[in-house]
Formats: sequence, C-alpha cells, structure tokens
Amino acid sequence: MEDRANPRCTRVSIIDKKIKQPITTLSRVLILFCGSGNRRFHGEEMLRRPSACIIDNPSFGDVVRTSMKPLEASDITGTYATLLLPINADDGIDLARVEVQLDHLIQAGVDGIYAHGTAGEFYSLSEREFTELNELLALKCESAGMPFQIGACFPTPQLSLDRARRAAQLSPGAIQVILPDWYPLTLQESIAYLERMAELIAPVPLVLYNPPHAKRVLEPEDYLELCRQIPSLVGIKVGGGDDRWYERMRPLAGRLSIFVPGHALATGYARGATGSYSNVACLQPAGAKRWNRLMQTDLPAALAIEAQIQKFMTAYVVPFRDVKGHSNMALDKLLACVGNWAPVGTRLRWPYTGVAESEVERLRVVARASIPSLFEDVPV
Repeated sequence: MEDRANPRCTRVSIIDKKIKQPITTLSRVLILFCGSGNRRFHGEEMLRRPSACIIDNPSFGDVVRTSMKPLEASDITGTYATLLLPINADDGIDLARVEVQLDHLIQAGVDGIYAHGTAGEFYSLSEREFTELNELLALKCESAGMPFQIGACFPTPQLSLDRARRAAQLSPGAIQVILPDWYPLTLQESIAYLERMAELIAPVPLVLYNPPHAKRVLEPEDYLELCRQIPSLVGIKVGGGDDRWYERMRPLAGRLSIFVPGHALATGYARGATGSYSNVACLQPAGAKRWNRLMQTDLPAALAIEAQIQKFMTAYVVPFRDVKGHSNMALDKLLACVGNWAPVGTRLRWPYTGVAESEVERLRVVARASIPSLFEDVPV
C-alpha cells in the first residue's frame, strides 16, 4: 500500500522483537518507511524492505484486498508460472529475491502466476510466511493487472481449510487445493471436502491440484461427478494421459480448465488441454509463453520444440530425480537456475536437498544448445 505523498513509501505492520510485543498497545500498527533494504524470514523473524506485509497477525485482507475478478474456466488458459522460494543459508525465505522474481515473471508476460504448489514448497511454510508471501503476490499482481492464484494446499485438511479462508480475503482469481493426503479419500469424501472448501471461499472459484503422486488420482469420470456437485470448480491441474484419457476428458471441454505438465503442453493442447502450470516456465518464462503462442499458429513447429524440451529433460534433468534421488521441487529450482532469469538458487528448505549449484553452468550451455527457441533474446 503506497503512501500517496511518497510512492516509494509502504505501509508495513511490525513487531518490536526486542520487547516481544507490538510497538504500541494496538494489535496492529502501520509504519511508513522509505528506501531500499533487505527483508527475509528467519523462523518468525523478518528484516524490513518496502512492501506491504503483516507479521503480527496471520490474517490478511484488511491491509490488502485486490480487485481481481473471479476467474471462469474460459479465463484460465495458457502458461502460468509458479512462485519459487529463494532459500537462504539459514533456511529463511529471502523476500527481496521473491520480489525480483515476481517482477521478472510479470515482465515475461505469462498468463498468470500461482503460489504454493509442489515447486513452491507449500508444505514447509509457517502461517506467517504464508501470509507474507500472499500479500506480496497480491500487491505485485494487482498493480500489474496479472491474474494470480493462491494455493491453500496442506496435508492437514483443517489447516488447508483455514488457509483457503484467509487466502480468499485477498480476492485472488482462484484458489488451488489438493485432496487431503495422509490417507486416500473416497469419491464421496472428496466431494464433501471440496463442497465445504467451495462454500467457504465463495465467490472465489476452486482449482483442484491432483498430481500423479497424489494418494488418490482421480479418473475423468470422477471429474464429471465433481463438476455436477461443485459448480465453482473451474479448473484442474493433472498429469495428463494417453489418447484414451483425453477422449474420456472430452465431456469436460468448456466446463473445466484442464492444465497438464508444461513439457507436454503442445501434445495436450492438440488434444484439448487449455494450458499448464508450467515447469517450462521455470526454465524460461518468456520462452515458455512464446512457445504457447506458437501452438495456436503452428502446431507442428510447437510439437517439434516439445520434442526438444523432452529430450533435454530426459537426458539432463530427470536423472537427478530417478538416479540421484532428488525431488520434483529440486528439479524445478534447477531449471530456474539454468534459465538464469531470476536469483532463485537451487537450495530447498530443510530437510530436502537441492541439486548442487556446481551443476548449473554446464546445464546452461546444454539447454541453450538443445532448445534455442526458448532462449531467444536472452543474453548469454
């Protein structure tokens, strides 16, 4: 929230850490300060940098509320980029680098930005960190007119419900959730869970994140039943499938936004997928968006680029997971470092281990040679 007298000033709510109390007797105090600086989380500690934030109360909405309209299925298309967490050596989140990353994604012209999926390490966030990141995301996207979605994903259904309630106060375009993941739900339990979630966040619509590693991977017929029962379910993020899977998904065309993995988007687009929450955007967000546009004008050329992407991924990226045991989160951060478009870093939050930074320079050369169209106009 900028001060009208000085657009470089930002209202920020803080706590005096020396006395462990708010710096006034009020539960929240708004401070104006200017200039640049550093800001990061270290546990529950934060150093300031100009952006709106709340650290004395995990709720929001009274400080930041956007004018983003609720997205319909037809609005959720193209290439969405994920917000990655830059992690410091002390395991804190570097919010200064988060801001830089958001600026780059907005400048790249992606179709939207989302936070708190697998690549965003949602499972590692404290409630205050969840608040802070969402405030920053909402402010940046609102000022740029960029559609954004907030993930309220969490293994515990009760905490996921609370995160969804709080995220809805920011009026994002949609809220993403996963199905509770400790033990697989029946279809009726899944419907009951999503019905309550949809009722709580209305009028903000719902997007279901159901990846291949979920405890319950839904079938196309399950999605049809979900659509019948939950009108505000507008999109899904799924692993895709073969020709038969796409044929079974055909009755959902126009009813749901169907997002598939970024490295298979051209194939998916040809069969009815509408977009991707994209790992290719982790590598090069501007290049991923150009490739997405090419699908609409020259699908054979886009499919040829997809073959290049998959060849590179199979030979140079996937072995870090399948041979060396790294996580999918590690692979997404590795791609961002190889693309070199923002200062993300390969470090993951404890206890997970990222790919060694020493691998990055070698892969940068290989990536440019393997998929040159993604790196057009990108300085070496």
